[in-house]
Amino acid sequence: MSELYQLTLVADPGLEEPVVDWLLEHEPRYGFTSSHLFGHSRALENLSLAEQVAGRKHQVRFQLCVDQARLDELLADLARHFGGSGIRYWVVPVMREGEV
Repeated sequence: MSELYQLTLVADPGLEEPVVDWLLEHEPRYGFTSSHLFGHSRALENLSLAEQVAGRKHQVRFQLCVDQARLDELLADLARHFGGSGIRYWVVPVMREGEV
């Protein structure tokens, strides 16, 4: 079994459906989760006036487990399909996973 990593993507809600479709096409092995959340930052340049007043930005988060062998290819394809979209990502090792 290859080493697993958790890939987290955070995107604008307008990208939710395109990212869901892309993930379903590109990483069906483990599936993925999505959730709506609010981001908070001092950087105001990408916030609407309403978001500036509220002090938060509505976003959607996707999390999935990816085999080490597939990770770089998946990130490169993400950049090809969504380059310039502002999707943020980070990768952390999965120490253990399973089902109870």
